[in-house]
Amino acid sequence: MTTAHRDTGPGTEADADPETLRRRALDRLITARSRTRTLTTCVDDHDLTAQHSPLMSPLVWDLAHIANQEELWLLRNVGGRDPMHPEIDPIYDAFEHPRAERPTLPLLAPAEARGYAAEVRGRVLDLLDSTELRGTPLLDAGFAFGMIAQHEQQHDETMLITHQLRRGPAALDAPPPAPAPADALRLPAEVLVPGGPFTMGTSTEAWALDNERPAHTVDIAPFFLDTTPVTCGDYLAFIEDGGYHEPRWWAPDGWAMVREHTLTAPLFWSREGGQWLRRRFGLIEPVPREEPVLHVSWYEADAYARWAGRRLPTEAEWEKAARHDPATGRSRRFPWGDADPGPDHANLGQRHLRPAAAGSYPQGASPLGIRQLIGDVWEWTASDFLPYPGFRAFPYREYSEVFFGSAYKVLRGGAFAVDPVACRGTFRNWDYPVRRQIFAGFRTARDAAPSEAV
Repeated sequence: MTTAHRDTGPGTEADADPETLRRRALDRLITARSRTRTLTTCVDDHDLTAQHSPLMSPLVWDLAHIANQEELWLLRNVGGRDPMHPEIDPIYDAFEHPRAERPTLPLLAPAEARGYAAEVRGRVLDLLDSTELRGTPLLDAGFAFGMIAQHEQQHDETMLITHQLRRGPAALDAPPPAPAPADALRLPAEVLVPGGPFTMGTSTEAWALDNERPAHTVDIAPFFLDTTPVTCGDYLAFIEDGGYHEPRWWAPDGWAMVREHTLTAPLFWSREGGQWLRRRFGLIEPVPREEPVLHVSWYEADAYARWAGRRLPTEAEWEKAARHDPATGRSRRFPWGDADPGPDHANLGQRHLRPAAAGSYPQGASPLGIRQLIGDVWEWTASDFLPYPGFRAFPYREYSEVFFGSAYKVLRGGAFAVDPVACRGTFRNWDYPVRRQIFAGFRTARDAAPSEAV
């Protein structure tokens, strides 16, 4: 059941004074560009222009696309400036050219793409300094600048996926996450999420995107949710029990995928000399049993859940577990509260190049004690990507509306590859259920029996 509802959480950016908004937008833009630079200067021009998988663009396409979108939305739409290079607009329009054919386009060379990005950014910083962040929906609370920072960080995540698919020696480095806290092994396997209404989505988060809006009330039956994401060790039990050879666990399209591609394990896993190994950013290492499983499709997540006698949570169930505070009855911005994510809350922002061990980040737990709902791995849900009641496309249909339907499944929570600016308790990601290269894992749920729902 859903009804229209206005969330009561803080307006965050909307409540800030203009200079605070300006500083925040500047910080997010600089942070995104620093990461883009890291991802595009750690390899040579050959790797930048190569297509490392037909599923992905060449890295140099992403770099120039980031700049082109920044020019389009900030310099042209906000600033009213003339196009700098209108002839390249079609090349960097993601809807005109599928990824597989982008290497055949007359792309800007790496030096040209860097120069274009730098020139656009210089003009954007001047524009930010002189623009009133109010008066139109695109300007209010600096939305357009926040949208572009999010867009760049989303492409940084895409480029990190390309780095994972890339063959060759490691080009990136980062320290490992801290070991799991001492209480991780004592956590309950699952937590009861009480039934009842809660506020889903947002109408007050100023930089939230159109598919996160508006806030509305959803009534959820009581259910149990895993305290932590499913681990590699958990998933190995499914493999070793013949999970990839038993069609009864699989949706028909998933079983067809398994047979067509002869799947036996998550992407990047291999078995050598009786040991399971995985490839991670150019390194080969033993599969870490304590980490959340990664690089599994929706079909694999769904099959595991069926094998375990459970199911994937719906998107609404996931959000209630992540945001609802039973003590106050309101929905928080994040599981831990309304504060922006910090390093003690979640594994975000490419600080580490892997998930943290299951049970990590107790300070980021939900009011019910569920951990790692934000960060580490995107979590597949059972839900199709659909609009909320009262949805309105903004600022363009192609951001969300054209993707609504049963072809895409929703992922929630973000991964270690996601920057905090593009990660909220309301943030919605979506992808085809066959996708395995993305940084996706999952956790499982089950319905609560009447005797348990107290």
